[in-house]
Amino acid sequence: MDLEGFARRGLKRKRKASAVASDLSELILEVKPHLSKKQAVAFANAVVEEVEKSSVPARDEIVSDVLRIPLAGVSMGEIGVGCRGQGDFFVHREIARIGGLKPALGPSDQDDAGGVVLANKEVILVSVDGTHSRLSEWPFLAGFHVARAALRDVLVKGGRPLGLFVDVHLADDGDVGKLLDFSAGVNAVSELVGAPVLAGSTLRVGGDMVAGDRMVSCAGAVGMTLEANVASRSRVKQGDYILMTRGAGGGTICTAAIFSGNHEVVKETLNVDFYRACTAVFNVLDCVSAMADVTNGGIRGDAHEISKSANVGMKLECEKIISLVNPRVLALLETQKIDPLGVSLDSLLVFTKHPEKAMREIRRAGVQVEIIGRVEGRECVLVKNKKEEPFTPLFRESAYTKIKKLVGESTPKNFNELLERVKQATQQAIEKKNKIVEFVRKKKGE
Repeated sequence: MDLEGFARRGLKRKRKASAVASDLSELILEVKPHLSKKQAVAFANAVVEEVEKSSVPARDEIVSDVLRIPLAGVSMGEIGVGCRGQGDFFVHREIARIGGLKPALGPSDQDDAGGVVLANKEVILVSVDGTHSRLSEWPFLAGFHVARAALRDVLVKGGRPLGLFVDVHLADDGDVGKLLDFSAGVNAVSELVGAPVLAGSTLRVGGDMVAGDRMVSCAGAVGMTLEANVASRSRVKQGDYILMTRGAGGGTICTAAIFSGNHEVVKETLNVDFYRACTAVFNVLDCVSAMADVTNGGIRGDAHEISKSANVGMKLECEKIISLVNPRVLALLETQKIDPLGVSLDSLLVFTKHPEKAMREIRRAGVQVEIIGRVEGRECVLVKNKKEEPFTPLFRESAYTKIKKLVGESTPKNFNELLERVKQATQQAIEKKNKIVEFVRKKKGE
């Protein structure tokens, strides 16, 4: 429960501060029943007072600029941020526009990880992934799968993992055991792949201003490779064969399984097959154009984004892709009417002119792999029942919970208008950044 958000919304609607505080005290007692009525009232009054004082306009121009948000008038849910679809991809590209420094591989490349080249032509690769939001109640799974996701992003760029780092925020009323359980999940992956946890941070969600026991967290990975071996998406070439390994999913599949009452499917996701497959490919990196993982909006979203980065098209075989989904996971998806092509499968994609060579290494590692298509043309095409159809991402990834099915997958009618508003807000953010950078630089010389 966001206490500060509740107070701000109430005051913005011109409600009396006393009325907002009164309602807020009742909400506080629901989440913190150990408090007395007097304590809850005092807490609510303090929240409202702080919100009121923080809302007073700053007199100083620079401070005013720093505090002012370049509002887009578009909510996260409205445009689908985090939903691995068209809106999400667009916002990520806009975020990348704000950056002024260009690394060897960075946000503007929209790749799986970023990298900087050292003087000796070695590349340090870094990735970070947020924990699946619906796994707050199951911290071990949250930690396990976010650690795997971060490592995947480094591995598919050709990087050998050096270590992991984590950041976990637990709301004020959360049991400390959640932190320990999350850490156990991260460290389980750490030990399985031999990449130590290097650093981390632990804070409360919103400090004193958020009540409840919600957990939000992320994990990052650091790896290293040679500049010549960076398997970036832009290296995908016409004529490449597309290989895919068997996948059983991660956080998304766990969420679909738990919230549909099919808990037994969770154990299918507990593996490090992706790590085994990638390290096998490292033996033949000289014949590999690029690698990627099937995550963002499923292969439907990944194919589109990779094609965009490399300016190529793909022809993919639907039946081959479906055959590589773990049978128990596939049964769950079919029963729950979830499109397997639109959800994260934790599969590895390999683009190569020498498919047999790469598949031989992957199979030696005990991981199933097949050719699912080829890079050709300029558009993505899906061959289904021997018929070709356009293969494009939806507005959101496949709805994999009842709540997501209610939210729906359709594109808003005013989608183009939403995109334009976000563009304008991005430009304002860039201008604000430039102004503050200039101020700090001048201040240094005072």
